[in-house]
Amino acid sequence: MYRKTYVDINVDNIENNIKEIINKYDYKYYIGVVKGNAAGHGMKLCKYITKFGINYLAVSSLEEALESRKYTDVPILILEPIHIDELKIAEKNNISVTISSYNYYKRINKEDYSNLKIHLKINTGMNRLGVSNKEEITEIYNDLIDDERVKLEGIYTHFATTGVNDKYYDDQLNKFVELTSDIDLNRVEMVHLGRSCTLEFHPKISFANGIRIGLIMYGIGQTFNRYIGLKGKLRKIKYHFKRKIQNISKTYESNNINLKTGIELNTEVIELQQLKPGDKVGYGLTYTANANTKIAVCPIGYADGLSLSFKNSKVSINNKLYKIVGTINMGMITIEVDSDVNIGDKVTIFGGNVNIKNVARATNNTAYTVMTHIDSQIPRRYFVHGKEDSDEE
Repeated sequence: MYRKTYVDINVDNIENNIKEIINKYDYKYYIGVVKGNAAGHGMKLCKYITKFGINYLAVSSLEEALESRKYTDVPILILEPIHIDELKIAEKNNISVTISSYNYYKRINKEDYSNLKIHLKINTGMNRLGVSNKEEITEIYNDLIDDERVKLEGIYTHFATTGVNDKYYDDQLNKFVELTSDIDLNRVEMVHLGRSCTLEFHPKISFANGIRIGLIMYGIGQTFNRYIGLKGKLRKIKYHFKRKIQNISKTYESNNINLKTGIELNTEVIELQQLKPGDKVGYGLTYTANANTKIAVCPIGYADGLSLSFKNSKVSINNKLYKIVGTINMGMITIEVDSDVNIGDKVTIFGGNVNIKNVARATNNTAYTVMTHIDSQIPRRYFVHGKEDSDEE
């Protein structure tokens, strides 16, 4: 590593999150969603999480699946359809594939496979992928349930909303039950409907034995309503009245899970500038010093994954928060600092005492986009019990 811009992964924190989840909830399959370079943590994370209780992985593409396979032998599901001529590669590498439409399924020549594993995606209202015709679902099930060449390993759907303030979650769940009412789900090895927010907000779906976990595994939980003071009590009354009128099913108001984020994006101070009142900084001269001001320059920018809106965020230097000023450049940012900051000081863009949720709000992003936008070429360092695990894979 030459440029001191890097990502540190606290593996112990990720282990904590997984064990907290497994200790609280009751599923047979904990499916770690490692899309988007494991949400910016790097695919080497698969090596660790599959030791902590994650017994299945989920990715977006065959490329991600093959990259994950370098680090673990656990089964992997590709959540999006891949080209028919790539199914042989998936079968060879113990990678399960998604059947997302009836036409896609009919194109599969079962004679070509000996143990291709598939998961049937049911469209219950997300309206991106999945079979939404009951007769087609039943036909696929009947055709595959006893077939040894193409195994129906799983059935799943995806919820479009949290279901906390809306009825759509309930509608989708009821739709799934109706669409699968002519098949025996007990004969399907894996039934997985939920994601992280489903896990936190809703009681367990009785017939589901798998759960897909993404954000919660990375230490980012849902935001629960906190009804404080008189206004809070009034909001709570209004909230429960709305739920009663709309007949929204039970949701939880807390989860009592101790989550810890495990990712830090760091860089360093490479230059300091002393500005006089009236001096300006950067392209477009968008920042003007109102007094004698110290500016720190750091080697990270939008080419590394910082959106232009990061100018609204703060960073941490020596455990103190400082604001980014001027524009976000391709490879540099400028920060308004004080006399405590020196060249060579570590700068944390997010993670540590820079809350990722706060960064997401300040930059008009989500926690997912903040993390997944980190360029994959930035080095990842993995720390286990405080020591870097630098084993080459």
